[in-house]
Amino acid sequence: MILPDSKTELVRRGNKVVYDLGDKIAKVFNETKPVSDVFNEALNLARINECGIRSPKALEVTEVEGDESGWALITSKIPGTTLAEKMEAEPQRFGEYLEQFVDLQIEIHHHTSPLLNRQRDKYARMIGGLESINATQRYNLMERLDGMKKEFQVCHGDFNPTNVIVADDGELAVCDWAHATQGSPAADVAMTYLLFALNSKEQAEAYLDLYCERADMPKQVVRQWMPIVAASELARKRDLEESFLMSWIDVFDYQ
Repeated sequence: MILPDSKTELVRRGNKVVYDLGDKIAKVFNETKPVSDVFNEALNLARINECGIRSPKALEVTEVEGDESGWALITSKIPGTTLAEKMEAEPQRFGEYLEQFVDLQIEIHHHTSPLLNRQRDKYARMIGGLESINATQRYNLMERLDGMKKEFQVCHGDFNPTNVIVADDGELAVCDWAHATQGSPAADVAMTYLLFALNSKEQAEAYLDLYCERADMPKQVVRQWMPIVAASELARKRDLEESFLMSWIDVFDYQ
């Protein structure tokens, strides 16, 4: 496949570039992205589509030729703007947008998809291969993970306002399901909390207060997941601040 000249670059981050092709979206990965991961993201998205969660449709996985060569995931396009853009443009309405965001995440957590990868298996694999912490820390994290309640709800894995689309009809949709698993909603909440906290501790606390109130979830359960989630993020080697994540990897906190 050769991408059309009329494409518009939306995001360039890490090992991917996202293009608007008009009626479709192309997420093009460079050679550092395993091809199997691209197919797995397409499979995740197909399973999320089947759950009834509003999200782009997986259309094709293809090899791209030309200047932006690599493997690409082609999806349908949901016209609209991201919730993050709305929050930034209208800070006085942050509370209103946060309510929509939390309600959407709670709705997602009510779904199940038995064929999605298991969250705790993913965390165990990532923590087990983490070289930036010592064996004792890895052992303690694995012990904590093993002791957490086993749950099997749909979890986005990277749920933040940049991945929520406010469609032109006002309905909300969710994109970027590369890290979707079946597992504990509290772990998913811990991930979202950490993403908020990177930019604003105040917004992170407001999010956690609202989610736990509306979902009737104890904050302590979310906090028990935070060292595990922070370690998994450290293993992903994204552009998140390592010292920030390391500050959460103290398995003796929140006992």
